Amino acid sequence: MLCARLHLVFVSCIVLIGCKKPADSEPSVVWNVPETPQHFGAQFIPNDNPLSALKWELGRQLFFDPQLSSDGSTSCSSCHLPSHAFGGSSPTAPGVGGALGTRNVPVLSNIGWHPYFTREGGVPTLEMQVLVPIQETNELNHNIVLIAEQLNSDSLYIKMTQDAFGVDPSPYTITRALSAFERTLISGTSAYDRWLEGDASALSQAALRGQDVFESIGCGQCHSGPQFSDFELRNNGLFVVYPDSGLYRLTLNPDDIGKFKTASLRNLSYSAPYMFDGSVATLDDVINQYAQGGSNHFNQAAAIQPFEITAAERMDLKAFLGALDDPQFVAWGETLAP
Repeated sequence: MLCARLHLVFVSCIVLIGCKKPADSEPSVVWNVPETPQHFGAQFIPNDNPLSALKWELGRQLFFDPQLSSDGSTSCSSCHLPSHAFGGSSPTAPGVGGALGTRNVPVLSNIGWHPYFTREGGVPTLEMQVLVPIQETNELNHNIVLIAEQLNSDSLYIKMTQDAFGVDPSPYTITRALSAFERTLISGTSAYDRWLEGDASALSQAALRGQDVFESIGCGQCHSGPQFSDFELRNNGLFVVYPDSGLYRLTLNPDDIGKFKTASLRNLSYSAPYMFDGSVATLDDVINQYAQGGSNHFNQAAAIQPFEITAAERMDLKAFLGALDDPQFVAWGETLAP
């Protein structure tokens, strides 16, 4: 099990949460990585990137380091905010020079269970995904080869990389360390998770009723499984004309216009606004969008059908969705900045 593996690899580390690192000191080490609930199943971890405490610590350091941006202003954590379940707080997030992103920042909680990455699913591994924000002009706007050269002039990064990989900083070590860190952003202590694990009191009566509403109006057709997503690429009827064509950008197949990866419903309270572009402000707006049956785009998924929902059912549905929030995970994430 992943939780057992994490315990073994971190057992030798010292817990020093929230310490500020002097430039020439040893880094602080955060030991208490969340465990994986049994109902999550195992992550896929590449053979060339097994988890280790030293690799994780290097990835943590890199995740919060603005050196990864071309002007030293922006880190991964500048957009993926720990206080928002490692997602964003606005429709799009500014990158280097204040350049606005074109898509809503997705949460990174439980990213290790995603089968592919980016909104249109065009990147097959986390190791490759790391390169996307680094090179995007409206994100970090940098070059990973140049970043590796910068880190090779930093004695602390040289030591940390040697300790973790036995070599000096390189694009290989940067992508592997960041991916190892991101795979431990495990959110599995929500009220819903506790209920699944046998705590009958974890879900309120409203949330239990809301779970029935969730299934009766068809949400579970797409938002299924432990992560509340089947990760399929679909057009959810958000627009009649899509300013961002989604999967079509990769395939040039008109049947793929407006198709994006089905988002997880975990930690929704922390990740508003919603949809791939952040154009839907609240959960009530999301419910309204689906209740009206989408926009009837010609690629709209067959599962998107209009439905009736009463005020009481709406409140219960929101109670159930709120039970997928994980305050313990968010509080842990807020301790991670070096």
